[in-house]
Amino acid sequence: MNRNQFLAKNLNVLTILYLSFFIFIVPANGEMTQVDSNFDGEMDQWRHMSPNGKIIKVEYDTDFNGTIDQIEYYEGKKIMTKAEFDSNKDGQMDQVQHYGKSGKLERVEKDSKHKGFFDWVEFFNEKEKIVRIEVDKNGDKGADMIQHFDRNQKLTHIEHDTDQNRKTDRWDYYSDKKLIRVEFDTNSDLKPDQWQYFQGLNKIEKVESDTNFDGKADHWEFFDSSEKLIRKESDRNFDGKPDLVENQ
Repeated sequence: MNRNQFLAKNLNVLTILYLSFFIFIVPANGEMTQVDSNFDGEMDQWRHMSPNGKIIKVEYDTDFNGTIDQIEYYEGKKIMTKAEFDSNKDGQMDQVQHYGKSGKLERVEKDSKHKGFFDWVEFFNEKEKIVRIEVDKNGDKGADMIQHFDRNQKLTHIEHDTDQNRKTDRWDYYSDKKLIRVEFDTNSDLKPDQWQYFQGLNKIEKVESDTNFDGKADHWEFFDSSEKLIRKESDRNFDGKPDLVENQ
């Protein structure tokens, strides 16, 4: 081997080593790695790296149509902090999942009706069990309905803002998935002044009313099993005792 052949051979080796090193360090310099996960010749995953080589974001084209429909965000040792989804594949992210420092799910926001705003928010406890759902029906960024759940993820009660003034004016209470009582605030003082009691399959049994808004019931209506009104009672002097009974 002459001197020129030796230099040419070593130059090729150095070139290969240089290119290999460059390809290796590109992601570590805050660049992006593209992946064709299904080997169809089209990239469908994009991994964004920090300058120190840690993954900070991954974008996915899960249905391989050329459009990103899922994005995951990471911090530290690949702990996911947020994930976004385009559930109906219209090009708009309509679900966002938020995670705590430990990587556990804390909150999910949804554009459930695909109208361009998040109208449904789910909250989770430290065991990743749902504790509350807030619903914004009119898109004013205020909850019009709030569902509350117990430790077993059973619905306990629902708060409603029926006139959408950001004040609760109706409360629905449940036991074993059955509606047992509904309370109403009819004068917007943030206190219930009408109580409806139910039996069986949401059949009304009794209605109590606080007509003078002193916090105590002073009018009662009773119903039979067919929900027919059978008796009315009134406390006309507001001493807490009925002094007028009307059978129907």
